[in-house]
Amino acid sequence: MKYLIFLTLIINSLFAESYSSTKTDVAPVNNQLYINECASCHFAYQPGLLPANAWTKIMKNLDKHFGTDASLAPEDFQTLSKYLEDNSAEKNMQYKRSNRIVSSIPAGQIPDSISTTPYMIKKHSELRKNMITQPEVKGLFNCVACHTTADKGIYGERDIKIPNYGRWED
Repeated sequence: MKYLIFLTLIINSLFAESYSSTKTDVAPVNNQLYINECASCHFAYQPGLLPANAWTKIMKNLDKHFGTDASLAPEDFQTLSKYLEDNSAEKNMQYKRSNRIVSSIPAGQIPDSISTTPYMIKKHSELRKNMITQPEVKGLFNCVACHTTADKGIYGERDIKIPNYGRWED
């Protein structure tokens, strides 16, 4: 009997290791212009990771976009601004992460980035600083360094693999 229990535990752990979440936490990016313009320099963050006022703030400062001039042609600026606003977190409250991000931001506060939202800070608070600042990660802004399914809008804990540390174990 104890061998059967042991064998069951081994089989379950093998399946758990290969298990990947399939429930989308935030609406995936579906705009080719956004992918072409923004993902040419960094991960194409899903618009549902920030409220519209934060995207507006970011778009108004593209000439100083995190140390880079990311200015756009006027028509591309208008198209992307509309895409970000139409798909922002408060417009996608049916998604778990969008809902929690919006709920975490105090009234009147406009975050400068996704990684500065209270929700994201809290979600990453258990990580040691050296896990986040290591060269393979660089910072909380680099979602895809650890979230293996971030491009699909899936940020579940089962899909986290921290470079040089391995799979996240809560």
